[in-house]
Amino acid sequence: MKKTKPLPIEKQLVAVRRSARVANNPAPTYVEVKISRLDTPRRNLGVPKRRDLSERVYASDEARAYALEKAEELVSNLDASFPILIRSMLPSHVTGGFWLGLPVDFCRKKLPRQDEVMTLVDEEGNEYPTVYLARKRGLSGGWKRFSVEHELVDGDAVVFQVIKHRVLKVYIIRANGLEEGKNEEN
Repeated sequence: MKKTKPLPIEKQLVAVRRSARVANNPAPTYVEVKISRLDTPRRNLGVPKRRDLSERVYASDEARAYALEKAEELVSNLDASFPILIRSMLPSHVTGGFWLGLPVDFCRKKLPRQDEVMTLVDEEGNEYPTVYLARKRGLSGGWKRFSVEHELVDGDAVVFQVIKHRVLKVYIIRANGLEEGKNEEN
């Protein structure tokens, strides 16, 4: 086969094709936008330990109902001018994934529209930074620490009260309070 030299290609500048609708507008300029991550305290725990889930305790329907009833009593005594939410803890909230999903209506009306670091304030006044994911409507990073330090278990009722922008006051009602009440009666 005979080798030939490639023909030189003439390079020409050609105007960018644009529709007649936007032809008279100036050409767009694109700028890179830096997306900032939420700054949250993170701890490096090294290799995660496998949890022994064989001793996981599930709440009975009676214990869950008792905690919710006590939570509703507490809510009736709180200032109604602040938005309030009651959540009964499930295993996914307090073990394993540590994800606390929140109701859509509550999030749309009472919480920020973008991801924010929310502060959970417990009954003793201790503050816990927690990541609120607006698109997923839930608490993620920091919720595990709060849950573990307060020893939340399946069936506990947690009352969230929005006291300021990005600040939630948290009240915990134990599901095992039903068992303690029965022991006191005997």
